[in-house]
Amino acid sequence: MSVWGIHSMAKKKESGLKVPTAPSRPGEEADFGDWPWKPGNLERPDPAKCNADDTVPHAHGLVRVLGNDNKASGAWNPELSADRLREGLEHMVRLRIFDERMMKMQRTGRLSFYMRSLGEECVAISQTMALEAQDWIFPTYRQPGAQFVRGRDMVSMICHCIGNVEDNIKGRQMPVHYSYREGRFISVSSPVGTQFSQAVGVAMASQYKGLDEVTITWIGDGASAEGDYHYALNFAGVYKAPVILNVVNNQWAISTHANIATGGDEFASRGLPYGLPSFRVDGNDFLALYAVTKWARERAASGAGATHIEVLTYRAGAHSSSDDPGRYRPGDELTKWPGGDPIYRLRDHLIEIGEWSEAQQDELNERIDGEVMGAYKEAVEFGDLANGPYPSADTIFTEVYEEMPWHVKEQHDELMED
Repeated sequence: MSVWGIHSMAKKKESGLKVPTAPSRPGEEADFGDWPWKPGNLERPDPAKCNADDTVPHAHGLVRVLGNDNKASGAWNPELSADRLREGLEHMVRLRIFDERMMKMQRTGRLSFYMRSLGEECVAISQTMALEAQDWIFPTYRQPGAQFVRGRDMVSMICHCIGNVEDNIKGRQMPVHYSYREGRFISVSSPVGTQFSQAVGVAMASQYKGLDEVTITWIGDGASAEGDYHYALNFAGVYKAPVILNVVNNQWAISTHANIATGGDEFASRGLPYGLPSFRVDGNDFLALYAVTKWARERAASGAGATHIEVLTYRAGAHSSSDDPGRYRPGDELTKWPGGDPIYRLRDHLIEIGEWSEAQQDELNERIDGEVMGAYKEAVEFGDLANGPYPSADTIFTEVYEEMPWHVKEQHDELMED
């Protein structure tokens, strides 16, 4: 009798397959509960001497600095100057307003596709501010704010998104898949997860050359189910690579809830078996995220190795301009997120310590909105999506080989004759 025949004779029973579902769906009321974690709960270990076991409480807890009273406290308080905090606030406001304007352009047909960082502005901005200028950035599509920190011109970013002749990628990438060589901001990749193992490779190269360079990278909660994630953690742990590995747990991978990417309650502890000090940090707390990233940078620079971080946040907007989150999650979910809004939290902290005001916030919003509109008007002078001009067709051959192979050269010449 065949194996199939034997199997078919077995007594049939109900399927034991368990497929996780989201905690709440459209029409239901979202409830995240109250966070039990408070600023001051967790100590700051020595980054050069810390091992994975020392961070078990940090992986299962949550590093916070800003309390519900808008005050900063605890061992993780980086005690940044008011000027530094205002700089971070301005970068976050700039990213949010930039995103809003670009989404309006997409809806009116001036842009083919767009992805916002709404609710996650703090992530790349705070973390990049904690790095050094020579450090490498391997982003996903929700870390464009790192470019503002590194000084990229907004006109250049818009030219890329609308694909005109000044697009520095020359039409080879989708909109918002930025690359910024001067800022060591590596090209965003559409195949999710690939940047994680690539970042470890670059960190190992820096280590081999004896350079004072640290690499930072991010992956989404959904993409952490990819093999690239685990390859990266294993190599980083074995070779003690100077890399900062972030899992941005924003609760949703397009329409799939985070609970389908891990069987545990959090993502941070997944780094512990690989020998990596691991932290879960409030991703909407500018000070906490800055402090943990600075700690990880110090550790990497000391030669002690990599750090694994879960950035706990919430994707406030749609996955992209092609997505409708109202089809898979409650409309009130954003208002129930215990981490609040990163911009409002930093604003309120500055007001609490007497270094900001509502009037100054209004002035900042108005100034940056004008800055974004001015940048767009300048960018479209080089062409727009509907009318061009577009990058020359021969750019598909250029900047690929140092010396173009003969058979590619023939194709290039044939194209140019047409």
